[in-house]
Amino acid sequence: MSVVIVDYNMGNLRSVKNALQKIGADAVIERDPEKFRVYDRMILPGVGAFGDAMEHLGTTGADEAVREFAASGKPLLGICLGMQLLFEKSYEFGEHSGLGLIEGEVIPFDKSRFPHHLKVPHMGWNELFVQKETPLFANLPKAFYLYFVHSYHVVCPKSYAIGKTIYGYEFVSAVQKDNIFGLQPHPEKSHQNGLKILKNFMEL
Repeated sequence: MSVVIVDYNMGNLRSVKNALQKIGADAVIERDPEKFRVYDRMILPGVGAFGDAMEHLGTTGADEAVREFAASGKPLLGICLGMQLLFEKSYEFGEHSGLGLIEGEVIPFDKSRFPHHLKVPHMGWNELFVQKETPLFANLPKAFYLYFVHSYHVVCPKSYAIGKTIYGYEFVSAVQKDNIFGLQPHPEKSHQNGLKILKNFMEL
């Protein structure tokens, strides 16, 4: 099964490809949206600002190509910024429309709810608590550690939340809507747990 890693100038593509190669996946980094449809799976990675990402996706036509891929029923996985882009809008440096594939929005951490010792961004290892059965987390425990780096998190209907994490307060850290999946943490930086998630994704 082949997987396309969408290149939209927003970072960490190579580390995602390297992680996929470790599990034997046929992964290709691609920036031409006309070629997305030939692949069996799609990963939308990313590190950076939501508005810049959506502007680049829109300029190249990749936004519509990603929506078409999602509508085809083939598995799509958003990672970190890539997960946030799946939603309707973000309040990062203003208000920006997202891909609109999942109902919900992206908001900054509310530091007024934090103990004094916690800082933003949320960075480092933290637990993901599985909220419901999903093939993405097959053969993983009900709680396991992954690596996080982010200052914003999603707010969405409970029905889409397949994972939650606590940093100051509980937030949604993994989502699924039909064939569309999202992870706030970085599986490509999360050693064996992350590789297992990527392997599960390739076996969907």
